[in-house]
Amino acid sequence: MARQLSILIPTFNDTCDTLVANVLEQAVSIGDLKYEILVADDGSTDEAVIQVNKKTGTLPGCRFLRREKNCGRAAIRNFLAEEAQYNTLLFIDSDMSIIRKDFLLSYMSAHETHPDSIVYGGYIVTGNKKELDSNIRYKYEKDAEARHSAEIRRAHPYQDFHTSNFLIPKEIMLRHPLDERFKSYGYEDVFFGKQLEKAAIDIVHVDNPVGFSTFEDNKHFIRKTEESLQTLYAFRDELESYSTLIRTVKHIESMRFKWLLRMLHHCLQGFERRNLTGDSPSLSVFKCYKLGFYIDLSKTENKKT
Repeated sequence: MARQLSILIPTFNDTCDTLVANVLEQAVSIGDLKYEILVADDGSTDEAVIQVNKKTGTLPGCRFLRREKNCGRAAIRNFLAEEAQYNTLLFIDSDMSIIRKDFLLSYMSAHETHPDSIVYGGYIVTGNKKELDSNIRYKYEKDAEARHSAEIRRAHPYQDFHTSNFLIPKEIMLRHPLDERFKSYGYEDVFFGKQLEKAAIDIVHVDNPVGFSTFEDNKHFIRKTEESLQTLYAFRDELESYSTLIRTVKHIESMRFKWLLRMLHHCLQGFERRNLTGDSPSLSVFKCYKLGFYIDLSKTENKKT
């Protein structure tokens, strides 16, 4: 019986023609594989990007789907799952790249060994250090890279899961969709991991990474970070056990000096933001800024903290 795979690529203002071409080449090379590649544009605003991605729909076995209005990272993935015709789904983020010649074969092998599980392959940073050393997103991802190995991820399989590169049975995805309350950027994948753990669905961590080499500029990344912290704060009660930042703030609250850190954030946030959006951003400053920004979100709550 032929193997079947729906390759699903959600995108927003990112060109993914090279990604599609590389995945298509591997899919065609697997003789007994029935495949489809679906690219779903989630209301992109860059017309040039839309036109480039639209051409992927003319390739064999490929479809381009466009939603006029942005529905969010959770909803666009659920939409793709519903549109898929095959029972095995492979999600790849549009800003990732294929770096292994046996990428699809490795996933198909893992799926045959674990047919009722989710398989997560991870990602590695592939950008040029010399060119990107002034980019705070690159520095952040590079600093965290060692913690993304399959061996490390297996120690905390549900907490160390991301939706950038994973394979999942369609039946599981439809039964446990991503939570569409997550409209703004961030943490929909963290909450998905929590849902899967609650449902006792296994996540198998393998060494089958995609490459991460496209990084937004510093100002854009800091805005996205702030948006993700607002998302985290909105869902803090549900994500506490999955967030080191929330647990840190809880500890600070128990020590009763949250007010001091909030005051320091007010005094230093201008300097911190200039550093983080400048040419020599510091990871230490980034960590302090995130903590202060999150603490400041609770400023309307109990004044005694």
